Amino acid sequence: MKHVPAELAAFGGAPAFSTPRSVGRPNIGDRAALFARLNAALDRGWLSNGGPLAEEFEQRVAAVAGTRFCVATCNATAGLQLALRASGVTGEVIVPSLTFAATAHAVAWLGLTPVFCDVDPVTGALDPEHARSLIGPRTGAILAVHVWGRPAPVRELEELAADHRLRLFFDAAHAFACTSGGRPIGGGGDGEVFSFHSTKFVNSFEGGALVTDDPELAERARRMRNFGIAEAERVELVGLNAKLNEAAAAMGLTSLDSMDRFIAHNRENYHAYRAGLAGLPGITLLEFDERERNNYQYMIVAVDERRAGFDRDTLLAILASENVLGRAYFSPGCHQMLPYADGTRLPHTERLASQVLALPTGIAVSAADAATIAGIIRVAARQATTPAHAA
Repeated sequence: MKHVPAELAAFGGAPAFSTPRSVGRPNIGDRAALFARLNAALDRGWLSNGGPLAEEFEQRVAAVAGTRFCVATCNATAGLQLALRASGVTGEVIVPSLTFAATAHAVAWLGLTPVFCDVDPVTGALDPEHARSLIGPRTGAILAVHVWGRPAPVRELEELAADHRLRLFFDAAHAFACTSGGRPIGGGGDGEVFSFHSTKFVNSFEGGALVTDDPELAERARRMRNFGIAEAERVELVGLNAKLNEAAAAMGLTSLDSMDRFIAHNRENYHAYRAGLAGLPGITLLEFDERERNNYQYMIVAVDERRAGFDRDTLLAILASENVLGRAYFSPGCHQMLPYADGTRLPHTERLASQVLALPTGIAVSAADAATIAGIIRVAARQATTPAHAA
């Protein structure tokens, strides 16, 4: 590995890394603790259907989120669907377009209509004023997103939802263990949904959780995730199979054991990127508010082509040639994806979707790696203005 590459691999140099540094590589906690939990589950012969590991996982997630209830699910998409269905939402749901497709799909799969909203041009979070303009007689809910782990404007959206008697939920897939205004993310609106997919800094292989302070919502969601079954095998609701199994819960608990270590590591990487990219024209690292608790699991850079001398996709290609596998989060916006494209224009979403990318972080990436990646970007910026390369 070279610390500061003198010549990019795209222009004939050797790659900076012999093995890939990639976005979303899983964090692995204490394997011995994981296998001990798995062996205990095997010994009990209780592998699903609300086992003790799943119940413990729910309790610990609720404690982090600061909520009374947690309903663990097989994935976050199912959690979003349960939140909407259990709360009786009908009609249209206002959703930011700058998000992973699953946010919109969770709405559409229930037969509801996602109405795409533009975002704040700096933070990428849903714009409350644009949301207000989209509210109509068929609007049943707002589903906001804490995009890249930075909080959406929770209080403003709570006021907006209350003014119009709408349900309010948050896709908190990126924001586990973060705070907003000193308050844990998880207690906003009617409920929030976390993701514990393998790419998240705390993972359960694949999993999610709906957290809420509403006992009725929690109880309905709990029954719906298990085929609508209540006590004595009596089916009371139309449900699905969205339970978290014991193997997934074992991984989730093991990840929670190491959560503070993962966060500390990500924070070191963040500061290495921040120092390495400081003052670089056209390259902006989206910063975290360090007065809040953050998980630092997404390192997001915006590329201004006019000032940087290259666009986001060119930078992704340059990084890939160095064995640095970034990702375009999120491009295009949902409103321009084939299932939803209807000619709607959302200028802030479209600009950000064309400019932003995620850089590698997590346990598999060291602070020295982050400094090297920042160095690659600096060299790319310098060589982009060199006539021999610019041609």
